[in-house]
Amino acid sequence: MLIGSPGSGKSTVGEALARRLGADLLCTDTEIERRAGKPVGDIFIEDGEERFRALEREVVAEGLRAWEGVIAVGGGAVLDQDTRTDLADHHVVYLHVEFGEAAKRVGMDAARPLLSGNPRTQLRKLLNERLPVYEGLATVTVPTTGFHPEEIVDSILPTLTGQSTGRAQQ
Repeated sequence: MLIGSPGSGKSTVGEALARRLGADLLCTDTEIERRAGKPVGDIFIEDGEERFRALEREVVAEGLRAWEGVIAVGGGAVLDQDTRTDLADHHVVYLHVEFGEAAKRVGMDAARPLLSGNPRTQLRKLLNERLPVYEGLATVTVPTTGFHPEEIVDSILPTLTGQSTGRAQQ
């Protein structure tokens, strides 16, 4: 289970981790788009954030119950109390990214509706609001700033077997 802010690398690291484990990746945002038949940004605009969050809750809950591979959870899914409760029973890797790096990775991405207006200001606000939640849910925290996805996977893998590396913080 991978959690983190926008730009933390959940999808990219999730793909690399799944590949290394010989498993499949469930990216919850991608699954939501598949079910809705439209991009996340369009769901927000056409159906509203409430509808998106309901779909997100459904996809995350189903994934936690039945998915055998890696799950990359959308950055805001952890705001749902039921999701937080469900995550408590799982190994949760928080991909921590520094603000400056997250801002570079996210850029002016119009596909991220919660960052509309002033993306840097909105991103800082999201990070400040969600940081305590991410940290509270994390079984392990792995920094991603300045690291290649494969290096991040190298830090995650030992945490899956109870070993640790120098970068991963348990």
